[in-house]
Amino acid sequence: MERDALISFWKEEERAPFQGWDFSHVHGRWHEEKPPWSYMAMVRECLPQADSLLDLGTGGGERLLKLQDLWPATTVATEEWEPNFLLASERLTPLGVEVVNAASDEIRPLPFPDNSFDLVISRHTAYNLAEVERILQPGGTFLTQQVNGRWLQDLIGFMGGTPQWPYFNLKYTLDKLFRETNLHLQMAESWTGTLTFYDIGALVYYLKAVPWLVENFSVDTHLDKLLALQARLDQGERLRFKIGKLIVKAINGDPWVNELI
Repeated sequence: MERDALISFWKEEERAPFQGWDFSHVHGRWHEEKPPWSYMAMVRECLPQADSLLDLGTGGGERLLKLQDLWPATTVATEEWEPNFLLASERLTPLGVEVVNAASDEIRPLPFPDNSFDLVISRHTAYNLAEVERILQPGGTFLTQQVNGRWLQDLIGFMGGTPQWPYFNLKYTLDKLFRETNLHLQMAESWTGTLTFYDIGALVYYLKAVPWLVENFSVDTHLDKLLALQARLDQGERLRFKIGKLIVKAINGDPWVNELI
């Protein structure tokens, strides 16, 4: 494809709509390696023992919907970003899920009473550990999967940026858990892998969908970088970049409480 046609295609991908947390638009045009655990399988293992569930930062409710067959009587989701809040409400509210417009970060409180939930889950969404502990019932479970703060650091650096949260890793997470809460750790793992883009259009779409990775990214502002990456593809090189994830499972109270409930 000629340069002008390539750039025109990249700009089309830049304008392509993105909602929820759905990357089906670039299906087959990228590949993300998976960690040795399955977050969804672990949530499914926890759900039969839960009478109440909170999904922090549900996005458009995509993954919560996949768990519908195991939803407890009380199922609640939070989402802060307005487009996703509206989408999640449209999808989940008719099914009996309460969708709350609330922030998920390390500082602000959650709008729920003490001891509200048996199970709190969070996938790739920030959370306030003290608040999670507060709203968990005794013996309740917290399960979270997060991306490492150096996710795609090599791509970000190539684009002229730096990761916003380079300190965020499993050690940071566990230090906070042990220092700031009485939650009891049940399991914790970290993993590193790669994310591969098969064409630059898919990379453009991804960086526009995840705008905090490369600040002020656009085809125009980073055209020289995109052309350099295209040259690497043309030479037969794979555009493979480093990623990492972590998962933590903890319970509220003494480890034996779960066995008595």
